[in-house]
Amino acid sequence: DRFLPDEGIMRVRIRAGRSSMKADEYASLRLIFSAHTSNNANFSQVISQHDIPVTAPADNPQFIDFHIPLGDIQRNPFRKLETKFPRRDEFLSIRNVSNASGGEEPLQVLIDHIEISAPFYAQWPPQTHRDIFIESKNKGDEKTYAREVLNGFMRRAWRRPVTPREVDQFMGLFAKYRPGFSFFEEAMQEVLATVLAAPEFLYLTQTVPAHNARRPQTISDLELASRLSFFLWSSIPDDELLDIAARGQLRDPAVLDQQIRRMLADSRSTALVENFAGQWLQLRNLATLIRPGDPYSLAFDETLRQGMIRETELFVDNIIREDRGVLELLTADYTFLNGRLAGHYDIPNVQGSHFRRVMLPSDGLRGGLLGHGSILTLTSHAIRTSPVLRGKWILNNILGTPPPDPPPNVPALVDRKTHAKVATMRERMAAHRDNPVCAACHAMIDPAGFALERFDAIGRSRVVDESFNQLDTSGVLPDGTAFDGVVELRAALVRKPERFAITVTEKLLTYALGRGLDYYDMPAVRRIVRDAAADDYRLQSIIVGIVNSYPFLHRRSES
Repeated sequence: DRFLPDEGIMRVRIRAGRSSMKADEYASLRLIFSAHTSNNANFSQVISQHDIPVTAPADNPQFIDFHIPLGDIQRNPFRKLETKFPRRDEFLSIRNVSNASGGEEPLQVLIDHIEISAPFYAQWPPQTHRDIFIESKNKGDEKTYAREVLNGFMRRAWRRPVTPREVDQFMGLFAKYRPGFSFFEEAMQEVLATVLAAPEFLYLTQTVPAHNARRPQTISDLELASRLSFFLWSSIPDDELLDIAARGQLRDPAVLDQQIRRMLADSRSTALVENFAGQWLQLRNLATLIRPGDPYSLAFDETLRQGMIRETELFVDNIIREDRGVLELLTADYTFLNGRLAGHYDIPNVQGSHFRRVMLPSDGLRGGLLGHGSILTLTSHAIRTSPVLRGKWILNNILGTPPPDPPPNVPALVDRKTHAKVATMRERMAAHRDNPVCAACHAMIDPAGFALERFDAIGRSRVVDESFNQLDTSGVLPDGTAFDGVVELRAALVRKPERFAITVTEKLLTYALGRGLDYYDMPAVRRIVRDAAADDYRLQSIIVGIVNSYPFLHRRSES
């Protein structure tokens, strides 16, 4: 109908089973939300983050839960009108995504019942409420209880212990607001909102002695706790980390190492993967990429886009959680696929919508990040590949030697396809480099990009280009190393492991500090990489080195 709330979680719980249990068949459920406001106006969108497989038999069905944030999905803009036109209704569809929907005995999903709750709370009051309005014997005394609530809330929000004087200021606000509200919690909500408007919550504040403002200062344990939690979790410290910092124990090397490992093992560290990978590997650009045009438009849709992003995030997450060496980011003989993405890569025997670890073919084409559809797609143009974008991406993100920006008024690459014989990409790039202004930079950028020509603009493997020309994937790196194809390029890139380790360390340190690196940060980078070399450049060793580094443990001096 039209009465779903505007905000909150909608839980769709489905009890269902499969009509058959054949091992080579799969079925998954997907949610679609839509509205049809008039004869000529409608929308339909997939609102489930992932398809959820149905694995139980019909005689012993399973519960499948979808949790949908209502504030994040498109809604019928006319749902609150009193008139019947435009139409106000909203619709929820449940789709069976299966590889066996046809034939004499199609695989069916048999639904026992469906329950929709909105807004949904696992318990009442919800845990978020009880974390703020804690249990206390003083609940009957509003002033005493308000002080207890404020102490706990301010400590977490400001990421440090608070003084009685600081709490007194907000108790004054509570006394002012309380007569205007029927319930204690309503008045406190206004006070707590003011706590969150304070600079202590909005910024990573640091206390600098006035007489030493121009000298680097060691940050306090509490400041270190905040810096560490925003690095690894993109969020505030939890109680354990705050308690250790408040006792002045966080700088103990053994304690700090244990806390880093604990935080990396916590599910909140997925924020490090999503945000760091989005920044370093430029996955954020793929999330907003305009859909490729012909001849790729029919093969590329939102499900494939999200699958590509998911593959790379799961891959990086695996390297971090299993504490693998950074070189495995380039050389891994496995990745994470679902049926749709595996089909896109022509990798057989992967079915269903759920992602799982898959060993790659022995030809080595898909190994590591250079074989990921996400990287190959975001470094292409809408209608063709781009050796320039791919070569620049490798120089910047793998070798750590970004090329200079192009000069102004450089003519675009000639992309005419009306000739009897269309020039190959290498021939067109050679003509482009006839301009002496372009030649020097392109000689450095293009070769690595040509090695990836075995993949088209949406990451599929191929043996000819868009115009059916034979591919030439040979080239020479800036250091003089020759290669032919992505397999030899990958081998050349890892021949000097410290080079890639330095790049990853620089990118991670930039992310951890929230600022660009300068010349005086380079000794710290070299020390981190040198120490990590003894541990095979394991990613967790690099993270531990960053947290123990001088730039991370000190605030910058004022210029």
